[in-house]
Amino acid sequence: MDKIRIGIVGYGNLGRGVQYASAQNPDTEVVAVFTRRAPETVKTVLPVKVEKYEDMKNYVGKIDVMILCGGSATDLPAQSAEVAKLFNTVDSFDTHAKIPEYFAALDKSAKDAGHLSAMSIGWDPGLFSLARIYFGSSLADGSTYTFWGKGVSQGHSDAIRRVKGVKDARQYTVPVESALERVRSGENPQLTTREKHTRECFVVAEEGADLARIEREIKEMPNYFADYDTTVHFISEEELQKNHGGIPHGGLVLRSGKSATGNKFLMEFSLKLDSNPEFTSSILLAYARAVYRMHREGKTGAITAFDVAPKYLCPLSEAEQRKELL
Repeated sequence: MDKIRIGIVGYGNLGRGVQYASAQNPDTEVVAVFTRRAPETVKTVLPVKVEKYEDMKNYVGKIDVMILCGGSATDLPAQSAEVAKLFNTVDSFDTHAKIPEYFAALDKSAKDAGHLSAMSIGWDPGLFSLARIYFGSSLADGSTYTFWGKGVSQGHSDAIRRVKGVKDARQYTVPVESALERVRSGENPQLTTREKHTRECFVVAEEGADLARIEREIKEMPNYFADYDTTVHFISEEELQKNHGGIPHGGLVLRSGKSATGNKFLMEFSLKLDSNPEFTSSILLAYARAVYRMHREGKTGAITAFDVAPKYLCPLSEAEQRKELL
């Protein structure tokens, strides 16, 4: 069996996770990692070639799917359409408000090049998106709710680290328990963004940085913090590593509704994750398998989780899927 040849763009928590996930999926192999750092400074968790970002052009024809592991704030908007000119791609772009424009740019680039690019892949957007569409389609009279956390948001933590004067940061998304209980009770409440979650930030500032400005910029950041009650704690680097070194996360999608005769229904999909990036990476790899298969069937352009039939994700043959999973 030919293995699906994977490339990794960017080598942070997600990139490391893709390597681990590939080791668990024998139909894939990681060919190379591409970085904007000096390649000799990048220490990989498993042996693999590390190349300069600009040298990925030398791997055309040697990599089937490139998995983009950069952040959504600045990395992916700059890289995805560029890389899609050379390779099939998968990314985890998660700035929900900017998905339409991101999709349009990626779709044009991938179609022009004859490539296929799966975007906004992960657990939200991704698996939670599927839960929302399945639940909403199955239960017409009702309301859908998404709660995240308590856990570390990689995208929001990365956004804080881009603020001038910030050395490191972790951001926790915390669901408001009273709101969650109102949903589970069948009340079908109308909840604002602010009523569903709070955001708690732990920030290591550079020496001499303007803490008031940093806090203000975080709290006023559009698409990330402006719509939430946000608390900012300034702590030492030692405290961050000791108390906030892990990257747990999780969340729920719920659909509360009723039948035409008034019978109540509650649908719920939940995740509890010790490692957000390692779990997200495993989903990225499954969708890389799907991209590989769908591209071989002639599909090009940008796609989301909504466009991928479940059969493409699974390493089993279609006959085995029907026998064992249906």
